[in-house]
Formats: sequence, structure tokens, C-alpha cells
Amino acid sequence: MDQKIRLIATSSGPMKSATHILQLETVKAPEFMDITDLVSTALSNVSINAGLVSIYSLHTTAAIKINESEPLLIEDMVRFLEHIAPKNAEYHHNDFSIRTVNMTEDECPNGHAHCQHLVLSSSETIPIVNGKPMLGPWQRIFLIELDRPRSREVMIQAIGV
Repeated sequence: MDQKIRLIATSSGPMKSATHILQLETVKAPEFMDITDLVSTALSNVSINAGLVSIYSLHTTAAIKINESEPLLIEDMVRFLEHIAPKNAEYHHNDFSIRTVNMTEDECPNGHAHCQHLVLSSSETIPIVNGKPMLGPWQRIFLIELDRPRSREVMIQAIGV
């Protein structure tokens, strides 16, 4: 997995903040990419002992969710996403003969990915305790690729003392 963490902003004083951009390459869709360790690494580079960290996808076809990293459960979640918005269903968004907005040169039919994203979310917010994200024993943070393999950016923003 290609990845890079880039610090883009910090502040100091009684309340501190730090913002990182995590650059990732997905390899398939759907893909549940566990980014928990990368979030922890970003937090280890700032001196926030107590506060909040927000993990935010900068994309409308890639979500951020907390769940368990268990292979059979991930298979179940992939089937669930396909059930609620099948890739081969009919989407007006995919009809390039009538669609006229937000088109790019490399546009592909991805109405299913946008619809799947509706039941997920763009971000998660997690308490920071003793400088670490406070996660339960089985909780992991996922970037969920819904569209196709590509470059993705995730913002990690921590605030606290």
C-alpha cells in the first residue's frame, strides 16, 4: 500500500491543533483499507494528550468508518454494500448522454459508489486519551474505497491540550 503522511498545519498555545493529509493508493473497489496505524502515527508526531481527532475523506466515493477488521465480516460488509446499491443497476449519474455537470476527462460510471456512500460517512471523530485515539479492543479505522483503484486523500485533524 503506497502511503504518505504530510503535516500541513499546526498551532500552539493552551489549545493545540495539527492537520495532516494522508495520501493513499487504493487497489480495488470495494476495499476496506485499515488506516488505524497511520492515524496513530500522525498523532504520535503532535503533542496533544487529550482532545479529539477527526478523520475525514476528501472524496464523495470513499468513506471513513470504524468497524472490526475480521475477514468474514469484511466480506459481509462488501455484500451489504453491493446489495443496497449494485454496481450494475441503472443510475442517471452514469448516463453520460444526459449528464452535463461535474464531468471530468477520466469520468467513469460510479453512481453505485455515490449511493453506497449515503449509508456510510465522510468522517469519524475519536477522543484522544494519553496521546492516542481511544478505540475499543476490536475497533479499527477504515478508508472504504467504493469507486475504483485510485489516489485518495484523508485529512487527519487533531485538537486538544
